[in-house]
Amino acid sequence: QVRVVESGGGLVQPGGSLRLSCAASGIIFSRYAMGWYRQAPGKQRELVAGITSGDSTNYTDSVKGRYTISRDNAKNTAYLQMNSLKPEDTAVYYCNAERKMAGFLYRYWGQGTQVIVSS
Repeated sequence: QVRVVESGGGLVQPGGSLRLSCAASGIIFSRYAMGWYRQAPGKQRELVAGITSGDSTNYTDSVKGRYTISRDNAKNTAYLQMNSLKPEDTAVYYCNAERKMAGFLYRYWGQGTQVIVSS
């Protein structure tokens, strides 16, 4: 059984930092690309940051220079370090594990963790 579990969300003041963690089990973690998405109220879910199995990273423009995605294959965990947080970063953050294999796309989602940036 595949499980993807996010943690680390919470309430933080503008300018503050949080680190989200995403622990995956039931998959060969090192072979999966990992992504962090977010969904704010009334908005569509968007990709915030991604990291491939080869450690290539990409970020949406609004978080470049503030967020850092990383992974620790030994711990089957991906991270999202978020600095200089802004109120507009408030959203539910979701972790995604994804892999293409034999013509099929395998995608697994976590339940999400709430991030609130407010004074």
